[in-house]
Amino acid sequence: MRITTPAEVAKQAGNKYLGVLVAAKFARYLNEFPKDQLAASTEKLTTQAMQSLVDGDLNYKLVRRRRSEA
Repeated sequence: MRITTPAEVAKQAGNKYLGVLVAAKFARYLNEFPKDQLAASTEKLTTQAMQSLVDGDLNYKLVRRRRSEA
């Protein structure tokens, strides 16, 4: 198991909270794939997502939410 520090996450994402949100969204995306198509890895999807973020392999864009018209 690899330990990812908040400083490593903040270095790539700007701050640690945004980094965790991006990695979690990517892990949910990875979870949508069939199990046989994923690389046979013993790491959890969240660990893979965090590692991809820290390595700089993830490209993301912030999109503002629309305000509800209520």
